[in-house]
Amino acid sequence: MRSRLLPFSALLLLTACGTQQAGSPSGGAASSCPADPSWTERDGVRITGLRGATCDRVEFEVTHDGTEAFTYTVSLAFAKETGEVMSTGEETVESVEPGRPVRRTVVMTGGERVSISKVRSVPTDEAPSGGGACPASGVRVYADQGDAAMGLRVVGLHLENCGSEPYPLNGYPELQILDEGHEPVEGVRILKGGDAIASGTGADAPPRPLTLGPGERAWAGLVWRNTTEFGEPVNAPYVRTWAKPGAAPVTVTPELDLGTTGKLGVGAWQKDEQEQLPDRPTS
Repeated sequence: MRSRLLPFSALLLLTACGTQQAGSPSGGAASSCPADPSWTERDGVRITGLRGATCDRVEFEVTHDGTEAFTYTVSLAFAKETGEVMSTGEETVESVEPGRPVRRTVVMTGGERVSISKVRSVPTDEAPSGGGACPASGVRVYADQGDAAMGLRVVGLHLENCGSEPYPLNGYPELQILDEGHEPVEGVRILKGGDAIASGTGADAPPRPLTLGPGERAWAGLVWRNTTEFGEPVNAPYVRTWAKPGAAPVTVTPELDLGTTGKLGVGAWQKDEQEQLPDRPTS
């Protein structure tokens, strides 16, 4: 089994602007930002400072000691001292090699404390792609933001043939549910057809062979409920997916909150007749 980096989801707080100092060139007070908040370091991600006249430039670095490159998505929030979130920011950090820190800056406004609200990471060679250069596989695969109503969740898997050859599909994508440590989640049944969970989601069409020409697209739905009754709820952020047997795996982040249902429905691939889809993956 390959070594996997353990991501984290933690709330790390840092006061945005410190004491006011006299003696600025304009004769007024100048703001002072924390210079090296090393106490915010955790699990390979560290806020290294706040910069700018209003301390609105959040600087952080990402590093890990795994065995392969990972692509991170870091979510941050600026909030008031009362906890009210005033602004949010998200930064994708691609191809973080083991032992090689990568630094980024996110500009945010309207708050007094900054927090790292969520971090997700996937192996770079399995990262979803909704735009840019065509992957070596000749197809782009990514997940959309999904839809949720009355405890029912529906997330679409999208596939685009960005290569020059026809791409045949027949049936259902293969799935493996992964926890926050990128380890397989046991005890969840993956059922064929969205109607195994609920009807009317659009993911209940029967499987049939189809061939995507260059530039054509297909989609398959992930359907689940977050009902919680007796037992331990299952929350699994990642799903490794194979478009068909022998295809290269892609790890998406649909944030499965399966409750205690123990079930995930997957629809068959269907040709997507929409003229436009999102230009970039959301997970």
